[in-house]
Amino acid sequence: MSQPTCVGIARGSRRRTRCVMCAMACAAALLTLAACRGTAATSVPARLVEPDAAIQAELQRAVAAALGDREVALADSALTTESVLVVERRRHVAPDGTRIMGRELDPPERFRLLREGDGCILVHERSGQRFPLAGAACAPESGD
Repeated sequence: MSQPTCVGIARGSRRRTRCVMCAMACAAALLTLAACRGTAATSVPARLVEPDAAIQAELQRAVAAALGDREVALADSALTTESVLVVERRRHVAPDGTRIMGRELDPPERFRLLREGDGCILVHERSGQRFPLAGAACAPESGD
């Protein structure tokens, strides 16, 4: 008849050592999980606050990188009033300015600006890529 492990602890030093090590490993794992949970930065939708030319250029580089280094044109007011940025493909036009007819199969690309701690993070929704905007100041988006 086998005895429970806790009874066997008092009998041999190997079991005692193994049990103590296991208990220490479990305690360390629990402490690590508690620490991670306590320090996790919360992400909230945000908007840019007074972006200058350098921040606008950084935003444009991040969007271009997410889209495979395609040339993108962004408004100066991008992400200043809301946290979502939608980028569509440029429509093809003839030299006279009329639109060239054809099917545009690619859906618009969506980006979301998040505030995590004191930082601003641009997230490409389709791929999940995250681009920290180092010099940017952002504020939580108001729920108006």
